[in-house]
Amino acid sequence: MSTEPINTSPIQQFIQQVQSAEAGRAKEVRMDINTAKTLAYTLGITMARLNGDTEKFIAAQVEKMQSEQVIEVSMDSGEWK
Repeated sequence: MSTEPINTSPIQQFIQQVQSAEAGRAKEVRMDINTAKTLAYTLGITMARLNGDTEKFIAAQVEKMQSEQVIEVSMDSGEWK
């Protein structure tokens, strides 16, 4: 996964469009196919990045827990008392 910033402006524009429609009491929101494709692509990239970052975080936490695990072994002389 790339660490380049994601251009989230299509998501922000969609949110603003929905807010404007709601404020105007519109019953629907329409967009052309190019805008819809850009929004879908941006959402896909955002979700893929989030999923990758989550997997990396979980793997790092598991590794950290395993490296911090302390196993204590006690040995005595083996005599019967």
